[in-house]
Amino acid sequence: MATGPTSIVLDSFAGSGTTGHAVLKLNAQDGGRRQCLLIELEDYAETITAERLRRVVGGYGAVAGTGGGFGYYTLGPALFAESGELNEAVGLPALRQYLYYTETRQPLPAPPAAEAGAEAAAAADTPALLGCHGGAAYYFHYAPDAATTLDHDFLSTVRTRAEQYVIYADNCLLPADFLRQARVVFKKIPRDVTRF
Repeated sequence: MATGPTSIVLDSFAGSGTTGHAVLKLNAQDGGRRQCLLIELEDYAETITAERLRRVVGGYGAVAGTGGGFGYYTLGPALFAESGELNEAVGLPALRQYLYYTETRQPLPAPPAAEAGAEAAAAADTPALLGCHGGAAYYFHYAPDAATTLDHDFLSTVRTRAEQYVIYADNCLLPADFLRQARVVFKKIPRDVTRF
């Protein structure tokens, strides 16, 4: 009653999946392409909510399926621990993806292909490089078991040319005047990591 054929329906307390069932049934009746986002925090989400939708789509007993489909996803561990520190259990790839996205609103670019050759390997930047976007190069100088420092030694590993450098590290030993002249923005881990 409240949706059109291309609506997106949100049910943040999905329970047994009644809303998803209704959306699939309505799509089957009128040929609509409604989408439905169901959220459930209880431990029965896979065994009850998702199972109901599987049966609605494919049919059950003497009842024909509605067709269509759905995806079932679970959230991983939180990026930030309750202490406010980064949760290292999420893994470095997830931390890097999150940080690049918070800075650029773009997905983290894939690393260059290994087949690029020895010449490219020699010119390669520090592994801390996340990527470049909008004239800026983004770096995540991070080690799970040690404090990292933005200093002249780290800057000597930077090979990418950019209009500005945004570098995340635990500490910075470079004076503010030097950072300004070198077009470097220092961001302290985890204090300056954006939280959604």
